[in-house]
Order: sequence, then structure tokens, then C-alpha cells
Amino acid sequence: MLIRNQKDFWSGVMFAAFGLFFAGFGTRYTFGSAARMGPGYFPTVLGVILIVMGVGIALMALSPKAEAHKVDRFSWATIILILGSVVLFGLFLPRLGLVISLVTVVLVSSYASHEFGWRAALINTVVLVLLCLFVFVYALSLQFPLWPTFLGA
Repeated sequence: MLIRNQKDFWSGVMFAAFGLFFAGFGTRYTFGSAARMGPGYFPTVLGVILIVMGVGIALMALSPKAEAHKVDRFSWATIILILGSVVLFGLFLPRLGLVISLVTVVLVSSYASHEFGWRAALINTVVLVLLCLFVFVYALSLQFPLWPTFLGA
């Protein structure tokens, strides 16, 4: 069995895996009926739909008529930088405040790009920090420390 279109095949496997996950957890709750849905109805039905779609996409990728497409090598450095920036945000937010945490997450995740440039990253950082301050702090009045606690702010 030859996988002609690796991109579609692995996408199908991913859809089926997510479908199994959600359908599996959905069965832990009351299913109900279409007229009177229980809390498990929606995740179970969507999970089954994802499984069917995933299997269909994966099987079409095995067809001899499928367009040949290979998947590039996995870039672990990119994944580590992006996920690491999110972890750093969670660690820094209570200690260093929102502004420094946002600067860290934007700069570290921008560095993961193959098109990284300091000018664009700094402009992006300023815009996102100002946007987050306006939306979360001033508009929604969420309680975040803005600056590091050792500064007394």
C-alpha cells in the first residue's frame, strides 16, 4: 500500500484521532436525543463526523489517482519555540506582568518564523501589546498585573 498524498493521509489520520478523542469523552456524558440533547450529544456526534471525514480523506490519499505529495521534514525547533513561548507567557504573567510576558511571547514566537526580522517583530510586539492592553485591561477590566511585582506596580 503506497501513500501517494502524504499530506492528505496524515490530515485524515489527525481528523480521525481528534474525532476519537472527542467521541470518546462525549460518551462519558448523557447522550440524550436530537430533540432533547444531553451534554454528550454534541461532542459525540461531531467526533463521529470527524472520524468518518478523517477515514475518507486518508483512504482517498491511498488511491492511485491521488496527486503525489510528500510532507516536508518536521521542524522541531519551530514547534519548541512556539510552544515554549506560550509556556513562558504562563510562567511570566504572575511574576513579570502582562507587558513583559506579551513582549516575550511575541518575540520568541516570531523568532520561530523563517521570515523573522527584528523590525517587523518589534512593530508587531508594540501593536499587540497596545491592543491587548486596550482590550483586556481597559475594555474588559480583567485583573492582570501589568508590570513586575518587584516594581511595586
